[in-house]
Amino acid sequence: MKIAANFISGLFHPLLMATYGCLIVFFGLTNTIYYVFTPLKLKLVLTLTVFAFTCLLPALNLLILYKLNYVSSLKIENRKERTFPLIMTSLCYFGLFYMIYDFNIWPVIKLFILGAGVCILCAAVINLWWQISAHMIGIGGLFGALLAISYFMQISAFEAISVCVLIAGCIGFARLKLQAHSSEQVYTGFVFGCLVQFSLFFLAQTLTFV
Repeated sequence: MKIAANFISGLFHPLLMATYGCLIVFFGLTNTIYYVFTPLKLKLVLTLTVFAFTCLLPALNLLILYKLNYVSSLKIENRKERTFPLIMTSLCYFGLFYMIYDFNIWPVIKLFILGAGVCILCAAVINLWWQISAHMIGIGGLFGALLAISYFMQISAFEAISVCVLIAGCIGFARLKLQAHSSEQVYTGFVFGCLVQFSLFFLAQTLTFV
């Protein structure tokens, strides 16, 4: 079972959630004008850009920190070692948001990236006292974003939301099986990620962002 738990934890690593979110928005929500009128090449380029900024760069930063003996493991299981990598990762997200802010793309993508950056930065602060589950923050944020898209924009995303809930259950099981977190850290991570993303979409309704 631990092999399966490790596989699930790797497949749905927090650094991959932004990329999965883009894939869902670009290729899963087929009932939007953005799906129909956004060129395939642009979708692929944006998805690869998101992957580079939110996965490759943070992973490279973590590898450098490991080589410099700043962290003892690439999994950064030690709570005290997590704060700085989390802050650096959030800066990658904020940098990506700044870069794509003026792009003529569906603003949902921009808001999702911003929300993910906020989640990670908050996780870095929380980590100073308590080791909240980053895996569950990631999937919770994706769930919250999809829920907000469906609710505020009247876009059917039932299938994507259902799959997201199923994946969240698998991730939660995996983290508990590996004894990486307590049940409280798992549940809190999911709820926190969901609330941050949903709240940002809610606030955006009073602006002209979405």
